[in-house]
Amino acid sequence: MEHQHPFVPYTPERYDPEEMIRRGTGFYSHVERRRSVRFFSDEPVPYRCVELAVMAANTAPSGAHQQPWTFVAIGDPGLKRRVREAAETEERQNYEGGRLPPEWRAALARLETTSDKRYLEVAPWLVVCFAQKYGTGPDGERIRHYYVNESVGIACGLFITALHTMGLATLTHTPNPMAFLTEICERPAAERPYILFPVGFPSSDAEVPDLDRKPLAEALVRFG
Repeated sequence: MEHQHPFVPYTPERYDPEEMIRRGTGFYSHVERRRSVRFFSDEPVPYRCVELAVMAANTAPSGAHQQPWTFVAIGDPGLKRRVREAAETEERQNYEGGRLPPEWRAALARLETTSDKRYLEVAPWLVVCFAQKYGTGPDGERIRHYYVNESVGIACGLFITALHTMGLATLTHTPNPMAFLTEICERPAAERPYILFPVGFPSSDAEVPDLDRKPLAEALVRFG
């Protein structure tokens, strides 16, 4: 087939059915142990781990291959404190100020989350993923991005999985509103904060809610 743009051959690994199932089972067993963590150790984490996780995120499929994401890594204690203070200001409005509707508060009850976000200062790294609403051409013109939410969401999923694979923990923190992250991270108007990830090792006394995952029968519908 003739192409108007560069293409290269694609020959992924092939496995027999037994090996496919073995590998899939192993991967499921690995990711099934992943949990969101709110109790972090201040033990240092090599910056290379952050780089590798973002490199994994960069392999995500995206609309028109525009890769509409930017990851910002924060290790500076002063900036981490600013993030915590700003996040807690917004979260106090949610939890103590009544901004969360009753049904949302009820849904969160079993997680026992509060406006206290001290882990944002304890975790050695904060990584903020920004979604690029549009791009900029060589002459400053706007370039429309397609399927931004879908693309960035997939990239964040790979970022989380990469961290788990390296033995690190994280949390998908989305303080609402998140405009303060744009200012602190000095990002342009074309980008909006998508998820704030504290990254590190769980503390020695870390606990997580005792939750059940949705069973396969509820998550999968089969035809044929």
